[in-house]
Amino acid sequence: MFPTKQHLTTARTLGVAIVAAVGLASCATYDDDFARVNSRLDTLDSRVQDAAQSAESANQAAQRANSRLDSLEGRVQQLESSPSRVPRG
Repeated sequence: MFPTKQHLTTARTLGVAIVAAVGLASCATYDDDFARVNSRLDTLDSRVQDAAQSAESANQAAQRANSRLDSLEGRVQQLESSPSRVPRG
C-alpha cells in the first residue's frame, strides 16, 4: 500500500497532536515547579517583613534609650563638677 496525500496529511496532523499533547503535559510539571517557587518566595517575603518590623522596633527602643541617656548626661556632669561634700560626723 502506497502512502497517499491523505495518509501523509493524517500522519502529519497526528504528529502535531502528539507533540502538542506532550508539550502540554510538560507544562503541568512547570506549573508545579512555579507553584513551589512562589510558595518559597512568599515564605521568604513574610520572614523579611517580620525581620524588618523587628528591626524597626529595636531601632525605636534604641532611640528611646539614647534619649534617656542624653537626659541623664546633664545631671551626671552637674554632679561630677559640683564641689565635693564633707561627710558629717
